[in-house]
Amino acid sequence: MIAFHFPPLSGSSGIQRTLRFVQHLPAMGWQPLVLSAHPCAYEQTTDDLLADVPAGTVVRRAFALDTARHLQFAGRYLGWMARPDRWISWKFAAIREGLRLIRAFKPDVIWSTYPIATAHVIASALHRKTGIPWMADFRDPMAQVGYPADPRTWQHYRAIEAEAAARARYCVFTTPGAARMYQQRYPGAAQRMVVLENGYDEESFVFATQQPALAPHPASAPQAVLRPLVMLHSGIVYPSERDPTQLFEALGRLQKEGALSPADLRIRFRASVHDELLQGLANKHGVQDFIELRSAIPYREALAEMMLVDALLVMQASNCNAQIPAKIYEYLRAGKPILGLTDPEGDTAGVLRGAGLQDFARLDSVSEIAAALVQFVQRCRAGAAVFPTPKAVQQASRFGRTQALVELLGVVTAI
Repeated sequence: MIAFHFPPLSGSSGIQRTLRFVQHLPAMGWQPLVLSAHPCAYEQTTDDLLADVPAGTVVRRAFALDTARHLQFAGRYLGWMARPDRWISWKFAAIREGLRLIRAFKPDVIWSTYPIATAHVIASALHRKTGIPWMADFRDPMAQVGYPADPRTWQHYRAIEAEAAARARYCVFTTPGAARMYQQRYPGAAQRMVVLENGYDEESFVFATQQPALAPHPASAPQAVLRPLVMLHSGIVYPSERDPTQLFEALGRLQKEGALSPADLRIRFRASVHDELLQGLANKHGVQDFIELRSAIPYREALAEMMLVDALLVMQASNCNAQIPAKIYEYLRAGKPILGLTDPEGDTAGVLRGAGLQDFARLDSVSEIAAALVQFVQRCRAGAAVFPTPKAVQQASRFGRTQALVELLGVVTAI
């Protein structure tokens, strides 16, 4: 399993996909071997998930540098040194280490996972050198309209995905929209494009219930005290893909109209990475009292927080209609009302709708967001909020996703 995102990397929900596969595969008859990057390549590290790697798991970490941090001079670096991504240096040591692993353990399948494109470069090289079947886990689309912005990097992405479409036994995506996009782009490989969604880890939620309280539980507040509804956005706020501009404008409009006040609602942004952007928008629209900016916390504490607040917020722009934030499945398991600021035609809305949820507004529509906020807060206040259905929650477990992966592995090794 070739994965850049693996403990002790911190700050990416993408870690959970590989980590939970590694955790559950042994019980299903498959022994994972992990080929990752040396921790020096990571911008941030934390030890809080290292204990979740099963004892005895073979994990090899190949030398890698981050071009932007390690190979820049006076704040600049040459473009070719960061194509297809800033960790292309990982390729050279990883191929050597991968061949050592193959000689020692003779694996049945090579599995590589994006969003670090170099992982697919490594996997393709190992596949070509050894003939071992390759599964390319794309998760989300690679080359898209306007992304990557640099034309040469875009060409690298397109070449990598074309190589995977031609050579990989399966190309795996986390959303139906992404799979359809690639089935249309590479019709000759359409039968090998499959969907394997993200999910939540039940064991982590069990541990999360033992974490110290990070926010007052609604039931713990005295009935006579009316406090603001606390709605949480947990994770990165991308300036484009999760642009909060219209949300802040809607809050400002509602406050001026007297339809909503900070006494009614508090939106907590946990580990947004872009606190300056959020603070600037709050100042611009005069909604500072609606907003809480909180720093990153360990994973299980973050899950505990999801279960302790009153409601959850997901934001996904229409330019990501074929993508689903991984945390949405954790939101479902947290069992709280969810407000979705997203295109109703996108895959994110599809997951929420499939879980019986109905509170939506387009992320780029101030009027829709304003109306949705008022209705959502009123329903929560009145005890009439809509919660995720138990069936949808059960279907989204990482254990179940691993069972689906095992079925694919069985097909690959049977051919």
